[in-house]
Amino acid sequence: MNNLMLTSPETIALFDQYVIGNYTRYPVALVRGSGSEIWDAEGKRYIDFFPGWGCGLYGHCPKPIVEAVQKQAAQLIHVPNTWYAELQGTWAKLLSERSFGGKVFFCNSGAEANEAAIKLVRLHSAKEKYKIITFQGSFHGRTMGALSATAQPKYHEGLNPMLAGFTYVPYGDLAAVEKAVDHETAAVMIEPIQGEGGVRMPPEGFLQGLRKICDEHKLLLVFDEVQTGCGRTGEWFAYQYFNVVPDIITLAKAVAGSFTGAAMLAKKEIASSLRPGMHASTYGGNPIAAAAGIAAVKMIEAEGLLEKAKKISGLFFAALKKLAETADIIQEVRGAGVMIGVELTIDGAPFVKQCMDRGLLINCTHGNVLRLLPAMNIEEKTAKEGLAVLTDVLKRG
Repeated sequence: MNNLMLTSPETIALFDQYVIGNYTRYPVALVRGSGSEIWDAEGKRYIDFFPGWGCGLYGHCPKPIVEAVQKQAAQLIHVPNTWYAELQGTWAKLLSERSFGGKVFFCNSGAEANEAAIKLVRLHSAKEKYKIITFQGSFHGRTMGALSATAQPKYHEGLNPMLAGFTYVPYGDLAAVEKAVDHETAAVMIEPIQGEGGVRMPPEGFLQGLRKICDEHKLLLVFDEVQTGCGRTGEWFAYQYFNVVPDIITLAKAVAGSFTGAAMLAKKEIASSLRPGMHASTYGGNPIAAAAGIAAVKMIEAEGLLEKAKKISGLFFAALKKLAETADIIQEVRGAGVMIGVELTIDGAPFVKQCMDRGLLINCTHGNVLRLLPAMNIEEKTAKEGLAVLTDVLKRG
């Protein structure tokens, strides 16, 4: 039970009266989590294959991050960014050293990180260059700039017109990218693996081709790694998984160990274009987020989580591909590391409900793709228990 001792129905009633209903919520109040397990107000246990909507890459309430947050909250909660704070500098150093050696701008969410990237692209480019090429099926966030970059019409409904300056092309089509480049184009922005778009993997050579196009036309290449970063693919960043170095990457979700935090990293010669007064974030890089982010980096290395992610990835893909051989409703199993998509031939939403009823939390995106984003450090026993539930649900069709 939670500290308020409310049941799930009582909490739902509280929301109905006081919280704007802009989310479709499951009729369950979650109150406590540990590792890859979470409990509701009635004490029911769930195995979580989708912790924190991708934020829980290290599981629920990982001890090193909890301790870092608790300690920092008792020392200093917030420092305005008109002052220096050691923790923010240290966090930036750790991220820079594990990426391409750039500089960091801190903010609070993936959408904010992508907004910063959009601004930096325009600030760094020649005055006449402002357009950014993005891809059908992409998702870059809910703010108007990030939403305008998002090439999925369903997210635009009721909010048009979108902001000018974004050119949408088919995902995986280098010829279309080349054709879309004109004298006003400044950058190409892409998720190395599309998340909300259905865990879509880039065709072989596609990301390399984008790098070549950007180099030839003197464009910036931006990787939205909000979902793929911080170890999700078994590498620190997905660009390392694909061996293609972008000019800018954006991070959120797991970067602060599930705590609210996000970052944009840019090569040093590009980062200098974000001058004082051009952009800001009141809470960006605050001491608690920085403490959590530092603890997350140290936890990954101390516990060998990159290697664990690769190992647990093998377990998931082996089980799901074996299932696909006999389950006719499975069209494809794809992904990298602990980012897994199971594309079905039918609507996936009912299977999410069936799994939840049986104590397993998963997600459905793009209508028919079951999305699994398990923690890097999920115990093998727990993973197998959850996979057994998923297997049985999908076999029953």
